[in-house]
Amino acid sequence: MMKLKIDSAASGKAALEVLFFVKKSVQFSPVLSGKASAEVERILEKIESEVYGDLEIVEIENRKLIFVNAAKERGLSPLDHLRMAAYRLAKYAQKRQIECVNLFLADASAEQVKSVFHGLAYAGYSFDRYKSKPKKIFAVTFEIVAMERVKEFKKIAAEVETEQASITLARNLINTSGSDLPPAGMALEAEKVAKECGLKIKIRDMKALVKEGFNGLVTVGKGSKNEPRLVTLEYRPVKAVKGVHLGIVGKGITFDTGGLCLKPQNGMWEMISDMSGSAATLAAIRAVALLKLPVQVTAVLVLAENAIGAGAVLPGDIFKAKNGKTVMVDNTDAEGRLILSDGLSEAASYKVTHLIDLATLTGAMSRALGYAVTGFFANDEKLAEAVIESGKASCEKFWQMPLEEEYGDSLKTPFADMKNIGSEAGAVTAALFLKEFVPENIKWSHWDIAGTAFVTKEWKYTAFGATGIGVQTLIELARHLGNSHDK
Repeated sequence: MMKLKIDSAASGKAALEVLFFVKKSVQFSPVLSGKASAEVERILEKIESEVYGDLEIVEIENRKLIFVNAAKERGLSPLDHLRMAAYRLAKYAQKRQIECVNLFLADASAEQVKSVFHGLAYAGYSFDRYKSKPKKIFAVTFEIVAMERVKEFKKIAAEVETEQASITLARNLINTSGSDLPPAGMALEAEKVAKECGLKIKIRDMKALVKEGFNGLVTVGKGSKNEPRLVTLEYRPVKAVKGVHLGIVGKGITFDTGGLCLKPQNGMWEMISDMSGSAATLAAIRAVALLKLPVQVTAVLVLAENAIGAGAVLPGDIFKAKNGKTVMVDNTDAEGRLILSDGLSEAASYKVTHLIDLATLTGAMSRALGYAVTGFFANDEKLAEAVIESGKASCEKFWQMPLEEEYGDSLKTPFADMKNIGSEAGAVTAALFLKEFVPENIKWSHWDIAGTAFVTKEWKYTAFGATGIGVQTLIELARHLGNSHDK
């Protein structure tokens, strides 16, 4: 658990003071005498030669200092280095039960301060819903010395608190077992967010889905006793920027067995995370609303359980999608794109100008880019640039993939307009399938978070499980669209 105390000067109560450093140069440091500064330089040289490690407490002039290496991990951006440094610092303080730590950040930029605050906050996350004896996280108070920037730092801290609460919401939902969070349960979580944030919400059940022709959800969800849901949330700020309306569609397969094209047994339990797109979508609109960002947002959660039952979809079945196109189900384990077809059509009906869908969609993307980089597609280069830049600001890596039309022929079938799986370039053909449900006048981007949404080993500030990927980049993209004059 993290507590921030922001003031213009140090109280003198802290048991420890912090120096963040990059190589031999101190980035942010407490006020030290000339003699003490020389001692710091000597210690930094020892750390470089591995005589000392980072996170080692050293006493100089009766002041206990801890040196935190802000460039320890490979391949990270400068902002993410700061997040990781702050995260490791907080974990260290928790483990050693250090009650109060001083951080001197008055010389840091706003972006650097925000990264440090995020890193500290990540250290406070724990998912212990199913633990018989939950482990209590020691509460550390971080005294932030801001000098004349107290008001600015408190504003940043409030933003980080809102963003982190939304990330935590997403991670908790994703980490919850499939039996405890069926489509109806996820819809209930959306209702809670709508009430908290004053959002308009519409929930369609199976009867409404059949009546209104949302047959992607009907087709995927009809094999389960837990019927599908379509949830639409609207955020309409009073002072919204004109001519911009962001739509977000999140894949929400609350558990994926693969249907009759059954998945292998090993690792199937990880399919609790197949609703990561919808969790991130819900978390993002929550944060956008609470931060009062000046941009209209419509969020759509497409929720279903892909199970085997008496009514399960059969390979070769054909249905008419919401936009009138017919689809043959070639593989029941390529179900995410079927429900997303409904979500994209639903978002488009609200006249959105920009549309993002995010989904744990293909193993092909996971194999291509692994757990550290999210692959995405876009039909508009300015939107693609905005996604990449929003990701950089959020310490989330994005890599643009090609919407290569040459592979589109593999989606053809003699009996319907298209089938749901191609024979080549799986991530690309999945994106090409989704593109068929996006009107040409909408700027659209598809994020395949299959590799980045859930990890089974420690990665950055996630020890295990849901990473919350996408939440911050969506928030940052909404900021960009709300503030940019070049839409």
